[in-house]
Amino acid sequence: MARKQFHLSWFLSQGYGPKGWRGPWPGSDTARWMMPDLFVDLARSLERACFDYLIIEDSSMLPYQFNGSHDTYLKYAASTPKLDPSVLVAYLAQATKHLGIIPTLSTSEYPPFLLARLINSFDHVTEGRIGWNCVTSSNDGAAQNYGHDGQLPHDERYDRAEEFTDLVTKLWDAWEPDAVLLDRDTPMFADGSKVHVVNHEGRYFRCRGPLNAPRSPQGRPPICQAGGSARGQLFAARWADTIIADAGNPEAMKRYRDTVRRNAVAAGRDPDSIKVLFLANPVIDTTLAAAQERRRMQQADANQHLDMQLANMSRLTNIDFATFDPDEPLQGLETNGHQSALAKWIGKTPRQLGMNQAVKQGLDLTGTADHVAGIMAEMMEEVGGDGFLFFNATFDRRYVIELCDGLVPELQRRGLTRTVYEHSLFKDNLMAF
Repeated sequence: MARKQFHLSWFLSQGYGPKGWRGPWPGSDTARWMMPDLFVDLARSLERACFDYLIIEDSSMLPYQFNGSHDTYLKYAASTPKLDPSVLVAYLAQATKHLGIIPTLSTSEYPPFLLARLINSFDHVTEGRIGWNCVTSSNDGAAQNYGHDGQLPHDERYDRAEEFTDLVTKLWDAWEPDAVLLDRDTPMFADGSKVHVVNHEGRYFRCRGPLNAPRSPQGRPPICQAGGSARGQLFAARWADTIIADAGNPEAMKRYRDTVRRNAVAAGRDPDSIKVLFLANPVIDTTLAAAQERRRMQQADANQHLDMQLANMSRLTNIDFATFDPDEPLQGLETNGHQSALAKWIGKTPRQLGMNQAVKQGLDLTGTADHVAGIMAEMMEEVGGDGFLFFNATFDRRYVIELCDGLVPELQRRGLTRTVYEHSLFKDNLMAF
């Protein structure tokens, strides 16, 4: 038995868009990718396996950074097209009863009042199962879609996000928990003395408040953040309840988690109140050889379609990787985009990076369910917690079954992950261990 259970969640990378359309088992409904069926099946499977939450990634642009054109992105359906994740939340909520659901809503694109109201509304209708993936948009194309010339400088984006998140949480807290009385005889629906004007006047935002809806079941729904850069990590230490982390080995995982916990203490928070989940892309099959062959096929596809991988790297950084020799190590690059990603790429060749982008072999979870469960247990022992965030940009139903009905039962048998949801609210399940 494990000394401590760990959490499992799912990152719906590339958002509410086509999945598995080039794969060997695409299914019969690929042309109807915009219908929610596949995602509803995913959510039900995750709930059956007692996952904590499902994050829906999003972005607001048709990328064009690679070769100065959107052609490669459309050729592969790479990071496009995407439908609005808020639409999908409603379908997932109807299909589940316990799973946490976290849409991505950008501080660069939403007004604070609108975002606070939307999340509050979702939390009410899900009876306390919503979260917010708080991101600062990094791509100039998205900024141009909202009428700006480009994104703010990297660190200023976080300065603005600090004020944004502060205002959102003030709006969530404006109604006291016992403000709603529902007293028919007096009559008194809500006590006005327990509903407070916010009157926020800041550098970036002005807002009177309060929300025109009562405090939601969770009050402050869980906030998710990716915080990779030094400035992003400080932001996450103040606001995040769960963090998306990408580290290539247990040593790097432990360093990152230890840094998060130190930053949390410095911010006056209990470090156990922040759950760090590490991105993982398992390949599970009936034999180790079969799983390794599938991983080899992924690598071969990445090498054959290197332009797709380089296009994704270009989107993340606003750097056109079509202009570099694919076999020359990268040097001396700077970006106003994803700085933590670029920092890891310096000294490596675009070809190496492209293949790594495709298969994410940093955490080599390849093998039978028993083998991979053992690796995951050893990693968490060494790192100290808190769990894994599965992702696969091109998943299909077979892949979901292999994880939820193959790998997870083995983890549960070992006592590593939960077998039931102990609480009704998402945040309580997230903080249960």
